[in-house]
Amino acid sequence: MAGAAEAQKRQGGRPFPPPARGPPPPPRPRFEPVDREKTCPLLLRVFTKVGSHHSKEDFAVRGKEPKDEVQIYTWKDATLRELTDLVKEVAPAARRRDARLSFAFVYPDKHGRFVVREVGKTFSYGNGRRLDDSKTLHELRFEIGDYLDVAIMSSELSIVR
Repeated sequence: MAGAAEAQKRQGGRPFPPPARGPPPPPRPRFEPVDREKTCPLLLRVFTKVGSHHSKEDFAVRGKEPKDEVQIYTWKDATLRELTDLVKEVAPAARRRDARLSFAFVYPDKHGRFVVREVGKTFSYGNGRRLDDSKTLHELRFEIGDYLDVAIMSSELSIVR
């Protein structure tokens, strides 16, 4: 019996922690890249605003969302860099060399009130500075039905007058 107790101790004489109870947690599912030839894209409603994000109150009434909306068909493996390039096609302010884009998901909380949650930032032009360019919608926990709010900022806009 003493031999069994000795085998249960670490080299320094401390006992091992008790074994975990219950089954091990399920493995975290790996996200496989989407086969864009075979998978139907999702509709992503994108709202852009120069200078800051829209407020959650801007989304409070269904059907009265902000007017500066762009609808993009994409997949959950789309990166923020891909979305940056698409926003640049429709928003002239996003094409400026010094433009920075801040992305936020807009979705209802469990009480039905909208939440604006910032999820990443990119530069309009990479210039070797990569912030969140390679993050995908899936990695950022995007759910179909969420809106994407994009704040377009530049150094000229951030000067305090």
